[in-house]
Formats: sequence, structure tokens, C-alpha cells
Amino acid sequence: MGRLVAVSNRVADPRNHAAGGLAVALSDTLNKTGGLWFGWSGKVVDASRGGTPGEGELHQIQAGNVTLATVDLSREDFESYYLGYSNGVLWPVFHYRVDLADFDSGGNLNAYRRVNQLFARKLAPLLKPDDVIWIHDYHLIPLAAELRAIGCGQRIGFFLHIPLPPRLILATIPQHEWLMRALFAYDLLGFQSHDDVEHFSRYVQGEAGAEPMGEYRFRAFHRTVRAQAFPIGIDVDEFIELGRADEARETYEMMRGQYARRRLLLGIDRLDYSKGLPQRLKAFQTLLAEYPENRSSATLIQIAAPSRESVDAYADLRRDMEGITGAINGEYGELDWMPVRYIHRSTARRRLPGLCRACNVALVTPLRDGMNLVAKEYIAAQDPEDPGVLVLSRFAGAAEQLKEALLVNPYDTRATAQAIQQALHMSLSERQARHQKLLERIRQQDVHWWSGEYLRALMETEGG
Repeated sequence: MGRLVAVSNRVADPRNHAAGGLAVALSDTLNKTGGLWFGWSGKVVDASRGGTPGEGELHQIQAGNVTLATVDLSREDFESYYLGYSNGVLWPVFHYRVDLADFDSGGNLNAYRRVNQLFARKLAPLLKPDDVIWIHDYHLIPLAAELRAIGCGQRIGFFLHIPLPPRLILATIPQHEWLMRALFAYDLLGFQSHDDVEHFSRYVQGEAGAEPMGEYRFRAFHRTVRAQAFPIGIDVDEFIELGRADEARETYEMMRGQYARRRLLLGIDRLDYSKGLPQRLKAFQTLLAEYPENRSSATLIQIAAPSRESVDAYADLRRDMEGITGAINGEYGELDWMPVRYIHRSTARRRLPGLCRACNVALVTPLRDGMNLVAKEYIAAQDPEDPGVLVLSRFAGAAEQLKEALLVNPYDTRATAQAIQQALHMSLSERQARHQKLLERIRQQDVHWWSGEYLRALMETEGG
């Protein structure tokens, strides 16, 4: 293949694996091909400093063999494209929360189009004829269509990191036809799960009259696109190695020492309404009410990193979490035992393996999630001789792969409490057997498998 050009809303230095899963996934191919990574700089420029909507400044730097190219956004574009449309319309609807979407501001949709046009104008002159372009996530759905409109004929793929909802939920988005039609400018569409592919299939056939062509291919609007599931993974060996480092080991020893008399349950999330955090707390509350042997014994450590706190829905969620936590601790807490340790800040990644390993049960119970890599990191961090148990929402994309976890409906607090009770009392032999199968699966389909399979499929796909 030619040079890889990765495009995402935010850009990371691929030499820094701590930057996250996408940097790990793309680094090898970007370096081998002398690649280009393009996206928003993270800078917001006010009008007084030349921040004209749709006219961001381009910056380029070298990161080893990789070129990082970024564009500034004006204040208006940031508020309308990023906050207003990407995160005020697409994020809630794609997570099935139509009630939280702000459909009223047409200016947000105009800004979404304008920024994608800006990205296309800034990216196009940097492209080479044999480049392979891989565009990521919901912020940039129409980018391929904008590139095609100015004459780019390169092979272009798209990967959606969040869920794709069913047809009738998608249809609530004003001008949804334009948004979904833009997907046919791609050669390959990647989704996290087979459910997402099925939702796409039903939408394009029902709303756009697309003709199924076999082998995941659909034809509409005079173009054929391939749609397929590519579940993203983690770098298992990197995370295990991170767990051997000093800070992870110190965290493990500290947790085991401080909570020597407790069985620990762990939740690690962004504070987002898609994560099912109030439902998780209520399930833990039900556990304490209906299985009193867990009182003064089980402690839930819930880390909820701040997220979009200026948005009303997120501020309301924070108040709910603090209220439910206070109610549980007030009703069941003792002088020497606090049932819930609620931490409203981020935890350093280098400490996460130790934290995961110290906890007997992980609660990964989103109401809806594209994948959820915390579930896979928890599995990788465990001691195979004495592993913990993963309680996983059936509505996370990871549930398609991780069948040996205890799968739950997070809306059913009593059933979730029963699953937590089962996890806390599971025999060693069953824990070992489940963990062995889970670890094998996340090794087989790790982040390198994900990027390799996607790019191989993109190169094999006949576009147009």
C-alpha cells in the first residue's frame, strides 16, 4: 500500500503510546509508510486574533517518520461544530439518547459542514495520488464526500468508534439523509460490532433504497460501499508490561494493603450519561440491601473522570452521582467502612494496571457503548492464577467478543446485583477458566489485529 493518511478530530504523537489506543494502532503503519496524521490542533482562536469561521491556520511538524498536520478552529466553529453538532446531536443520538439531542440550531449543522469542508481544503494539497486515507469517527462523517467534491480519487476508509443506532433512531436527526448519503463517498465503512453493521444495512435499504450486493456491499447514489465489523482491541502485551512498572506495582500493593479486609469492585469511566453510572450505583445499593453479607465487606471504587461539565446533562449527572453515593454511604457506611469510594477525577494510565489487578470485580455496565476498552484492560491486568471477574453490559460492543464475562442488562438493577453477587462468590476454577478464554480472545483480536484487518480490507475493496 501507499502512504497511510490518518484523519481524526484530534491528533496524537504516534511515538507516545500513552496517548491512547489510536496512536498505538496507527503508529507502525504510519512509520513504515512515512505517513501523515491530520486533524484539529486543539486550539481555539477567537475572532480578535483572526479566528474566522472556516479559515483555520494549518500547522505541520515531524514526529520521527510521521508528519503531524493540524488546523486551528475559530471559537464559533468549536462551539457549533464540536460542541453543538458533533457532541450535541450526533453523540446523544448515536447513543440512543434522542431526548438529550439539541435539534433546534440549524447553525450547528452548517458549522459541521463548514469544518469538514475546511479540513478537506487543508488536507487535499498534502495528499499524494497513491495515499490510503483512513478517517475516524463521527466528527468527520462527511469528510470523504468533501474530498471527492474537490477531485480526490484516493482510496478512503472510515471507522466509527461509537455505536450506530437503528434506522428509526437515526431518522430523528434533521437532514439524516444527507449525513448517511455522505457515507457512500467512502470505499470501506468499519463498525465496532455486527449489530452496528446490521443497523447500517437496514437504514440504507429502508431509507435510501440501497441494493445489497453481497459480501457486506451496498449500492446507492451511484456508488458502492463495503460495510464490515472490525472490533477494536488493546495492545495486550503493552498493558501487561505497564503492570510490571513501579507505579502500577505500588498502586497494587497500596490497594491490597489499605483494603486487606475488603473485596473490591471497580468502575472506571468518563462521567457520561452513556456509561450507566447511576444504574450501577443503584445495583450496588441493591446488592447491599438483598445480600447483607456484603456489608462491611465489599467496597465499590468508582472513578468518573470529568467530562463536558458546562453541559446541563453532564452537570445533572454529576449531581445524581453525588446524591446516590451519599445516600448509599449514609445508609450503610460504618466508622471503619465506606461502601462507595467515588472519585471525580482522572487516574494516571500508568497506575491503572495495578488498580485493575487489585480489584476482585470490574463493573463495565454502560447503557450503550461502541466497544469499551476498560473491559479488555481489566482482563489483561489480572493474575491468571487468581483472576478477577468482569461484569459487562450486553449493550457494550465488547459483549460480542467477551462472552465469558457475566453479561448483564444495566437497566435491570436487581439482575445486575445478582450478577455482582455471583462474581464475588465465584469459585477459583471458574474464574480461571473464564479468564483464560477472555485473555485468549483479546490477544487474538488486539489493536494490531484491528488496524491490520481494517487496512487489508480497505486495500482489497473495489471502490466506486
